[in-house]
Amino acid sequence: MNDRPNSAASRDVAYHLHPYTNARKHEAEGPIVMTKGKGVYVVDETGKEYIEGLAGLWCAGLGFGEERLVAAATRQMRALPYYHAFAQKAPAPSIDLAEKLIERAPVPMSKAFFANSGSEANDTALKIVWYYNNALGRPERKKIISRLRAYHGVTIAAASLTHLPFVQQGFDLPVSDRFVPTGCPHYYRSARDGESESDFTTRLAEELDALIESEGPETVAAFIGEPVQGAGGVIVPPADYWAKIQAVLKKHDVLLIGDEVICGFGRTGSYWGCETFGIEPDIMTMAKQLSAAYVPISAVLVNDKVYQALADQSAALGTFGHGYTYSAHPLAAAVALETLKIYDELDIAAKVRAVAPRLQEGLRRFADHPMVGEVRGIGLIAAVELVADKASKAPFDPVGKVGGYFAGCAQAEGLIIRNLGDSIAVCPPMIITQAEIDELLARFGRALDATAGWVAGEGLASVA
Repeated sequence: MNDRPNSAASRDVAYHLHPYTNARKHEAEGPIVMTKGKGVYVVDETGKEYIEGLAGLWCAGLGFGEERLVAAATRQMRALPYYHAFAQKAPAPSIDLAEKLIERAPVPMSKAFFANSGSEANDTALKIVWYYNNALGRPERKKIISRLRAYHGVTIAAASLTHLPFVQQGFDLPVSDRFVPTGCPHYYRSARDGESESDFTTRLAEELDALIESEGPETVAAFIGEPVQGAGGVIVPPADYWAKIQAVLKKHDVLLIGDEVICGFGRTGSYWGCETFGIEPDIMTMAKQLSAAYVPISAVLVNDKVYQALADQSAALGTFGHGYTYSAHPLAAAVALETLKIYDELDIAAKVRAVAPRLQEGLRRFADHPMVGEVRGIGLIAAVELVADKASKAPFDPVGKVGGYFAGCAQAEGLIIRNLGDSIAVCPPMIITQAEIDELLARFGRALDATAGWVAGEGLASVA
């Protein structure tokens, strides 16, 4: 048997299980097999080097090959490679990590719960919300509002919150009418003619208020939102959006879940995306950059109001019946603790603020390109939206074909990014230097020109 990672059997598993891809297409083509990485670069099995322009999946905040994280994992593996967090027991690193996260929270938080992915964290947040309202004698408060183009994960409940067709189609999702969509704060695509940004956000808040009234305020439990909507297209909300949304939620006593899975730990130029936008969540979820993606781990933080209700209810029932085998895994917690130490030493948010203008201004230089409709972003996360017609904002038909071609051109140039339809997302490791940003931008520009030439040759039309 051939046990090499790029054997035929391994490749078959890789492209049948790889998410967000066309299974038949990739069965024929096969994946690019990555073998190593250092800093912001990864290398495939042929020796070709790429700038990892999406930090993996928005997650490798410290890039690749950080020896301190390897050492932290090794130490913990030797000391205590596994223990659980059930039945009044816990591994020491998880206690330390909970304390560190609560210390760093943007608003007062009381307790932490650990899981293994952003999807699990958001599932856990939903269960906590439902448990909380049952504890308060409000069993009818079960509906969760999330936004169009939101991404909150792919487990059954998290995918029901994720209002992106590719996550729900074919899976019989959402699973119930407990999951209620509301408007997306994308001014470029969703504003009415002549509507200012302030008028646009006022309308979204009024629509949310009307939605809650229509559903019945006594049935609405929580609103979940990413500070910046990541996989939905890197949607940066207008400045006053979150203040107006939170006023509506407070009016109706609706809990706010802040999904920091992509934005947390410096990505937006503040330690938390919630700080960047003045968000005051009752519950926070986080993952990805919590361990710089070196080990799977996620966390849920709850404020004391929520925790006290959970404690009362679990006392009445005899237990809090939720947890995972690998919740608070000591290896993951130890790596996350070392990651937080590195973030502190780097002053990671300040580091992001120092280099972010180079990326944001560099990408905005493409705004005059005939194929670019909008450039948007904050900190070290951005998107360039490609359009068939700048004046009308008309997208290409079919949406995603041109973006996919661009991703291929970028890959040929040695740049890995991700197209979200025809929006090209850029989210490099937070350790990227200005010189590396310049090289990223140069490769991006060559891919854009190559794509424009292909579009002209193909005569691609816009969506009618």
